[in-house]
Amino acid sequence: MAAKQKILLVEDDATLSEALMEQLALHDEFLLSHAESGSAALDEVGRGRFDLVLLDVGLPDIDGREICKLMRKQGLSAPILMLTGADSEADTILGLDAGANDYITKPFRFGILLARMRAHLRSHENSEAATLAIGGYRFRPALKVLEDDASGEKIRLTEKETNILKFLYRAD
Repeated sequence: MAAKQKILLVEDDATLSEALMEQLALHDEFLLSHAESGSAALDEVGRGRFDLVLLDVGLPDIDGREICKLMRKQGLSAPILMLTGADSEADTILGLDAGANDYITKPFRFGILLARMRAHLRSHENSEAATLAIGGYRFRPALKVLEDDASGEKIRLTEKETNILKFLYRAD
């Protein structure tokens, strides 16, 4: 049984949120959380770990691009996919420059969103940038290394140990 990917949906449109939550719930690979505002999203990211964030640009309290920057400053390295009704070239550039991994304009087809989510999840999991916090350690799956936060000591892992830690991390 594969571990579930933790997804944070940040969207204030109740109809769209409900539809996305229902569609994503049909896929056993995801564990969903939802925030209706930028400040609630920052709280969620501060409290837990997410494998991917779906972030609306037009939030009621803070612009989604600003939230994206703040999430990155908080240390979130997971993919952020921005959802927006603004589809100009300048809007796309601003979103990507804010730290988003992808910029998806509304309306979008759910199947394409799902495929992009999976592609970003695969890419991130295998990137050297992926660093996962486990207790007092930093786990770098692509490098097969577990690093002690206190001493800086690095522990080399086998492929099997790496896969077990990835599974346990997601099962948390």
